[in-house]
Amino acid sequence: MQGINIREADFARDKPAFLEFIMGSQRHEYAVEPNRRLDPPVADEHLARLAAYLEEHDGRIFVAEDAHGRPLGWGVVGEFIGEVFVIPEERRYAYIFELFVIEAMRGKGIGRALIARCEDWAKSKDFKTILIGVLARNGNAAKLYRNAGYSDYAIELRKYLR
Repeated sequence: MQGINIREADFARDKPAFLEFIMGSQRHEYAVEPNRRLDPPVADEHLARLAAYLEEHDGRIFVAEDAHGRPLGWGVVGEFIGEVFVIPEERRYAYIFELFVIEAMRGKGIGRALIARCEDWAKSKDFKTILIGVLARNGNAAKLYRNAGYSDYAIELRKYLR
């Protein structure tokens, strides 16, 4: 991963990249889950909700960039408070809300580096647990997360009522 830098995001400077990352993620996930929106307004809508959540609940956006400062991906992490039926010691945890690397740079360790940076932030905030979600049919992402030490925690099942 020579020449790759992971830095904290500058929202004003990085917003165009964020919008591209959101649309890139939407296109990638659409291939395995066709309920994903592909209309351009989804990026602005999602980014606005994400930014508001991170501001209210504490969180960070990290950007991976090449030696020329070109954004290659992002990791978005923040606090999450779980359900009351979970024991209090495990109810507060860090959650990686977004992880995306541009297609041309996948498989080069950037995703793992972004995960590590999110984990470092979580440790600095004294979180004891961190979670990340993955679509059931997104095998490459699931493999990355498992290789980074994550294990299955919950499974959601869906049935369309038609």
